[in-house]
Amino acid sequence: MIKELKDFLFRGNVLDLAVAVVMGAAFNAIITSLVSDIITPLILNPVVKAANVENLSKLSWNGIAYGNFLSAIINFIIVGTTLFFVVKAANHAVALGKKEEATEEAAAPSQEELLAEIRDLLANK
Repeated sequence: MIKELKDFLFRGNVLDLAVAVVMGAAFNAIITSLVSDIITPLILNPVVKAANVENLSKLSWNGIAYGNFLSAIINFIIVGTTLFFVVKAANHAVALGKKEEATEEAAAPSQEELLAEIRDLLANK
């Protein structure tokens, strides 16, 4: 039972998932800071000034606080867009790697061709 647990925990997929979760948390902190400290003030500063509030989280309409919701939407759009481009670049890199492998395999002669070439060289001597 302990061996099965060890095999499960140290299988590649579980370790990859653990790394992805940690990297995702770190990435989330960066994006949250980018949205709350840079983008939200730049985009929503006129709205905040027009509403006469000091902080985006204090924006409300008839008791409905929508400032944090706006920040969460901006955060989601930035994270989604960033992940889209990261996945797109990774897929492109994988496709290039497969294309290079196919080119190398196509360029390399087969074992039969090499043996026939050796046979012909020996026959010419």
